[in-house]
Amino acid sequence: MLAEFNLFGVLIAPIAIYALFAIPLTLMLRFIIWRVGAMSWFWHWPLFQIALYICVLCLMVVYV
Repeated sequence: MLAEFNLFGVLIAPIAIYALFAIPLTLMLRFIIWRVGAMSWFWHWPLFQIALYICVLCLMVVYV
């Protein structure tokens, strides 16, 4: 169950915490995709990066 986090008296929504933790995971996946050489598979690389971040964030919300 999602609940707010208390950070020194300030309640922070769980999506904000998940969004911060999704950034390093997305960067790691981008690095792996770059090393494999799969960047050329995607027509619009910046759009794919945003979609990858959203997918990682959604998976974190669902499974954590």
